Amino acid sequence: MDQKKHWESIYRTKDVHTVSWFQREARESLELITRFAADRTAPIIDVGGGASVLVDDLLTAGYTDVTVLDVSETALEISRERLGAAAARVKWIAADVRDAPLDREYIVWHDRAVFHFLTRAADRQAYVAQVERTVRPGGYVLVATFAEDGPATCSGLPVVRYSAESLHSEFGPAFRIVTSEHEDHHTPGGREQSFLYCLCRRE
Repeated sequence: MDQKKHWESIYRTKDVHTVSWFQREARESLELITRFAADRTAPIIDVGGGASVLVDDLLTAGYTDVTVLDVSETALEISRERLGAAAARVKWIAADVRDAPLDREYIVWHDRAVFHFLTRAADRQAYVAQVERTVRPGGYVLVATFAEDGPATCSGLPVVRYSAESLHSEFGPAFRIVTSEHEDHHTPGGREQSFLYCLCRRE
């Protein structure tokens, strides 16, 4: 399947306030980032950040070095329009994370949108290779996926569900689990989805 075509279609045809993953506040992500990366100059990348409001929350919290990557240019444009003049304070990258031309290092790698869609081992390995290339030693990788009791599909696509242990095993011994959190996400349609947040530190 053409990932870019799929997500461009989603963001061009649906109201982002009605999609199942919509959050008015990225509360869990922001709390973990501010707890473990208190330095407001820390470089942060939000992978699959598209139309997410995490970028708004990070800027409001005072972070000054924020990058948002998404395969959908339409999703990025939604965020740029929402932010207005503040969008100029963010670096925007329209690319597939598996082969995105990332040319710098980050203290925080955040993803609440991509990893659980990677159902092939080769795609997960390409993703982890990007993390290994771009996250500094001592930096953090915060990945949220559907938990083991979460949905089996999202946006018409199959997903992989994880425990903290199985998610950590995808990244290997170079990354140490610092904490994991559970979130019951309430969708705009009134359903409840079980999410796992796993935060690891690169050794």
